[in-house]
Amino acid sequence: MQYQIFIQSQKDNFIASVVGMQNVMVEGNTEEEAISKVKSLLQAKLATGKFVTIEVNPQEIPHQETTHMKYAGIFANDPTFEDFMEKLAGIREESNATTDE
Repeated sequence: MQYQIFIQSQKDNFIASVVGMQNVMVEGNTEEEAISKVKSLLQAKLATGKFVTIEVNPQEIPHQETTHMKYAGIFANDPTFEDFMEKLAGIREESNATTDE
């Protein structure tokens, strides 16, 4: 298997870490030493564990209500809503007129 290693050059040493794997980070005096050390650490980690692929069915995930969506349609049966919208449009027109001057 191939893994990507991220190497950072510091003042006195090099830091190497395996991309996507937390806690797999080492320091070395040279870039080569850091790569060698991180390879050894990765091999030790892989010897005691394994990667497993799982599948998650989106239908099994509980639906979380989006906060702003809980208000959608609350004025659907409000007879004064159209009046409110007309009044709001008038206020916006007045505001835009004073801003354009």
